[in-house]
Amino acid sequence: MKILIASQNPVKVNAVKEAFKICFSEPVHVCGLAINSGVSDQPSSDEETLVGAKNRVCGLLQSGESADYFVGIEGGIELVDGSLQAFAWLVVSDGERQSLGRTGSFELPPEVARLIAEGMELGDADDQVFKKQNSKQQNGAEGLLTHDRVTRQTLYQHGLVLALIPFMNKELYR
Repeated sequence: MKILIASQNPVKVNAVKEAFKICFSEPVHVCGLAINSGVSDQPSSDEETLVGAKNRVCGLLQSGESADYFVGIEGGIELVDGSLQAFAWLVVSDGERQSLGRTGSFELPPEVARLIAEGMELGDADDQVFKKQNSKQQNGAEGLLTHDRVTRQTLYQHGLVLALIPFMNKELYR
């Protein structure tokens, strides 16, 4: 089974690989392509984040590359009840049907939220606050905050498994 993901970030590529292995019994080959989201570098609403994930899948479908599945992942933030929450939308398409999954959300620390409010992307703010380098291609904010009990990869995997439900139960989703 060939899967294209609209990212070359190893965390996203590995999350896709593991989610498909969990859901399907056949071997998977995952290929990452750099596809623009068409939204801001740091989406700041649920809606903008979903649009970014959908745009990534659309870009894959228009790339001319063939695959069994096309995946777009977009992380975003949104202010909820006075706290800045982080989450991601995941979109999966087989070229005909599209399905959505969303991760759980979690509260970002005030210092990270302050840096984002000043214009910094979440990954860069995490690196500064936690004194790390390139954490978004490693364990991410979720890994840093949960002491790796939940990492960026496992959070995405969970959302992807949920997005794959219609493909695992085709008879129920006609």
